[in-house]
Amino acid sequence: MSRIKVNLTLDADVVAEARNLGLNMSRLAEAAIVDAAKVARNRRWQAENGAALDAYAQEVAGEGAPMPRLRRI
Repeated sequence: MSRIKVNLTLDADVVAEARNLGLNMSRLAEAAIVDAAKVARNRRWQAENGAALDAYAQEVAGEGAPMPRLRRI
């Protein structure tokens, strides 16, 4: 994965504490962005597919699971 430089504006006290603790702010910011992107992708997927999931859940509730004889749970 290639890396690029970006500028971030952070609270001065947060930066001072991170530096005092020897924290790598770039890696921490990157990890936080990765986590936030994952949450956002999941929310988008749920919003886009929620109706289909609800319809399937209603179908299973009304008719039972498909091919129950093949299920081992």
